[in-house]
Amino acid sequence: MPTPSDQPATPPRAPGGTHTHVPAPLRTAAAYAWRIIAVGIVVRAGFSVLGHFHRIAVAVFLGLVVTAVLRPAAGLLARFMPRPLAVAAALTGGIVLVLGTLALVGEIVAGQRAGLEKEFVAGIDRIERRLENPPFRLSPDTFADLQSRIGKLLSSHRATLASEALSGATRLLEVLTVLALALFCAVFFTHSGDRQWHWLCDQLPPATRQRTTLAGQAAWQTFTGYTHGILLVAATNAVLVGIALAALGVPLAVPLALLEFLAAFIPLIGSPIALAIAAVVALASKGPLTALLVVALIVIIGQIEGHLLHPIVMSWAVQLHPVVVALAVVGGAVAAGVIGAVVAVPLTAVAWSIYQALRNPSHHPAQGTTGTAGTPSP
Repeated sequence: MPTPSDQPATPPRAPGGTHTHVPAPLRTAAAYAWRIIAVGIVVRAGFSVLGHFHRIAVAVFLGLVVTAVLRPAAGLLARFMPRPLAVAAALTGGIVLVLGTLALVGEIVAGQRAGLEKEFVAGIDRIERRLENPPFRLSPDTFADLQSRIGKLLSSHRATLASEALSGATRLLEVLTVLALALFCAVFFTHSGDRQWHWLCDQLPPATRQRTTLAGQAAWQTFTGYTHGILLVAATNAVLVGIALAALGVPLAVPLALLEFLAAFIPLIGSPIALAIAAVVALASKGPLTALLVVALIVIIGQIEGHLLHPIVMSWAVQLHPVVVALAVVGGAVAAGVIGAVVAVPLTAVAWSIYQALRNPSHHPAQGTTGTAGTPSP
């Protein structure tokens, strides 16, 4: 005789008395849907909070970048001198290197200013003459009308331009404030980041400390690996671009190489934009043939970066598919402009490494003492 437990389950009845049956795939989809909605709400709230404190977030991010770059040098110098002095020496050396590079670029631009003005004026005249000839056959009055319209536009919006200039000065002050705060954070992260991380872990419940330590270690290893790798990519691109532009006789080769260095921090799209600017400079100063060679340089640099340098960087950090990188860059740019495009890929890599570390703790043992955001202490 069957027991009650052996009887088939009675399907739930609808209010009208008929049986209802929800398919299992629909129940699974609904379960995932509300979780995805909850995660989306949390992410949206997080971005909203960061939007109000984005300057502080950017300063902390830059401080971590500086720490990732200077901490190995500070650890090496700390073998021969007290750690505070080693941190000061590493930070001072980095500042001197950056300011020296900017001074060199400024001196080159100032030295070539007179010649550049003549070359650009002559280059613009050449471009106008080519556009007047076949196959374009533009009327000479087109350029005169365009210049007059630009002049009228500038004169009619003089007050707006002055306001924008004042706003630019205010933004410059904000940028300097963010940089000062980033250096301030970098000093303490480099000097005593391990003690700060220990203090933070001690404030957590004991049951979560080990997983937090594991996640922090994985995050910092990924972040430092990505930072060092992207610096290698940027420096390699800048050297190749500088040598190529100098060989082609394009003016401002060093400033354009520096622009390429900075643009390389935005994966996939940064380098083409910087090299497109170099192509415009080459077109105005040296003509279309040189500009075409610079365009060919864009293709070559893109192939080297995409098939050689970036795979090395991603192997140092975590494996991210190019589609994921592209989506992260575009999503970051939509959410927070240029800053979002810069920080999107490292943040995505860090989040993925944390997920992998917590999913497979045996492959990511949290050994030793951790430093800033999980760094092994020197």
